[in-house]
Amino acid sequence: MCGQVGIIFGRKRRRPDERDYLRELFIRMLLHSEERGPHASGLAWLKTDGRHRIFKRPMRAHELVYEKPFQELLGQVDNETTILMGHTRWRTRGNEFNNRNNHPIRAGIVIGTHNGTIYNADYLFRRLGLPRYAEVDSELIFRLADRFAPEGPIDQEGLKKALALCRGQMSAVLASRLDPGTITVLKGNKPLCLRIHRQHRVVLYASEADFIDFAVDNEKVWRELEVPPMTMLTIRHEDVRAIENSEFRFIPQERKGTLSEGVNA
Repeated sequence: MCGQVGIIFGRKRRRPDERDYLRELFIRMLLHSEERGPHASGLAWLKTDGRHRIFKRPMRAHELVYEKPFQELLGQVDNETTILMGHTRWRTRGNEFNNRNNHPIRAGIVIGTHNGTIYNADYLFRRLGLPRYAEVDSELIFRLADRFAPEGPIDQEGLKKALALCRGQMSAVLASRLDPGTITVLKGNKPLCLRIHRQHRVVLYASEADFIDFAVDNEKVWRELEVPPMTMLTIRHEDVRAIENSEFRFIPQERKGTLSEGVNA
């Protein structure tokens, strides 16, 4: 069980006070998600020119937000930022003191976060000949996306075919540094809630709706995006309102050694 939170930014020239407001929403969501992952936390942002920064540490979110690098990176979120992603990790595999195991994870040109467990990750790393730098199974998803992004944009049909080999649980958010204006959201059999604000031109996402409710203080202007399980969303910086969605598949498995009969959203 881990927590994913973040903001997907549409193109807009925002005043400083609006940027400050959105940064505060991110902090509030991240802090509230600590209950899903007390062992490590982190954030990353990506900009339209491909620049990115990642800061993660084996500490609770309530400690991370007071770290100087966290504050500096959050302060650099501007009108060129396409996504701000956060993660709170519950350790299942891979020691959190090896910072490569913590999220967000960079795999080649892909940056992302994941909630869930891929039980056959070791086998797929070997079978597909993928490079591996961390101990966590989550890296597999981003290595697959990186393999299907030879020229920058992620080949979503190729990624879908690769994800169909995976067995376990997943919801994930990822983007290519060479195509920073395209954000891919995978809502599988782990929870993920999304809300859109048309005036701010942003999409908030979180592992639990309560995290967003807490952050926005139940403001009614945030409209929920109803996304069924096993859906791949494509959200673009040019216009976050024009969301593309399609079905993707993998083998749901809630516990190691026991295949699921259905999907738990």
